[in-house]
Amino acid sequence: MSNFIDRVKIFVKAGHGGMGCVSFRREAYVPKGGPDGGDGGHGGAVIIRADRRLGTLIDLKYQQQYSAGKGKQGRGKLQYGADGEDVVIRVPVGTYVSDLETGGVLVDLDADGMEYVAARGGRGGKGNDFFKSATHRTPRFAQPGEPGEEQWLYLELKLLANVGLVGLPNAGKSTLISRISAARPKIADYPFTTLTPVLGVVKGENFKSFVVADIPGLIENAHKGTGLGFEFLRHVERTSILLHLVDVSGMVPGDPVENFKAISRELELYGKELTSKHMAVAATKIDAADQSKLDELRQFCRYSGYEYFLISAVTGAGIDHLTRVLSERVEEQRTKQNASTK
Repeated sequence: MSNFIDRVKIFVKAGHGGMGCVSFRREAYVPKGGPDGGDGGHGGAVIIRADRRLGTLIDLKYQQQYSAGKGKQGRGKLQYGADGEDVVIRVPVGTYVSDLETGGVLVDLDADGMEYVAARGGRGGKGNDFFKSATHRTPRFAQPGEPGEEQWLYLELKLLANVGLVGLPNAGKSTLISRISAARPKIADYPFTTLTPVLGVVKGENFKSFVVADIPGLIENAHKGTGLGFEFLRHVERTSILLHLVDVSGMVPGDPVENFKAISRELELYGKELTSKHMAVAATKIDAADQSKLDELRQFCRYSGYEYFLISAVTGAGIDHLTRVLSERVEEQRTKQNASTK
């Protein structure tokens, strides 16, 4: 069973505010002591915090209800009740928080340490000292505390990566990400070796680092639920670049160009503007290439205007050039995005 969980439902309930106190001074030699009831404490809040050390929502799968502490009741001698204890729910960076009932997105926790108050604690009630006045010197009442907020939430993780690797099963995505980063996905010669997305940080001496995501293999008719379906494509929605890996060794059945077109159709059917992203193509396994398949894919990319790379993750051929160019493209996309937000 996979430990990668990227969608959960949780119930959050903030703490009830504490009651205000009704009290009067009772001290020797203090005649006609006035009201001295203190206020109740505020209820604790439920806070969701992004934590870069986490990579899955698995903890929330097994604990789905979160309740913050209640505020304490006020006491005499103007003693205020203590506030209820907050509850902090830690989630991976890149988590969307939505209202389960309406489906509306409440917040996108896209930075480490970013917080969202999912449920605010109830206010503590005022003690009778608060209500004294020149015309009402002995109030014999206090406020009850207010209830805290509560709601069902839907949390969805969308990995934060600059480059998304797409392609048919066994196109070489896992081998490539293990070659260019410290990520170590499972690698084998059968389909769907990778069953969950894998993130890797690509670092080099001559270029800026970037994050790449290995998305489990799509196949034709994925939009109908075939294979892994669209299960993990949400994780490339944030990427600025898609690198489409196409096997030219003949190990993956079918014509390389038709295989490319089949996956491109699935991306288009998924929507979310995936086809509008910068797309590059990498011919993989060139150490064992079928020359006719390689030439066909090269001509297609030149005709269609796709940036084209020749690589072998096994021998390392073309890897340095690929990573350096991808870093440049990531920086170009960042510049465009920054300019569009100004």
